[in-house]
Amino acid sequence: MVEESEIKNYLAEVEDPEMNISVMDLGLIYSISIEEDHVEIDMTLTSPGCPVAPELMAAVHRAALKANGVESVHVNLTFTPLWDPRIHATEDGKLDLGIF
Repeated sequence: MVEESEIKNYLAEVEDPEMNISVMDLGLIYSISIEEDHVEIDMTLTSPGCPVAPELMAAVHRAALKANGVESVHVNLTFTPLWDPRIHATEDGKLDLGIF
């Protein structure tokens, strides 16, 4: 059985290459849905014009595939809602970003 916590642990290893902060700490992963061995991930970017979007989405895809039992992954890019670090980032992410 695929565990969401294991997927999150692998996603926490993926860093935004421009900020060097985990996509999980930044709050870029909006949702993870699991149906048997397939995972759907809704994610966003720090800005709609992010130049590393394909690279970051591919890294998220590869990381989720590492989890036990995962056979396929689809990463959906969304900008609804727009990313706001004050709302979406974890406490650690906010500290890394200088938001107190």
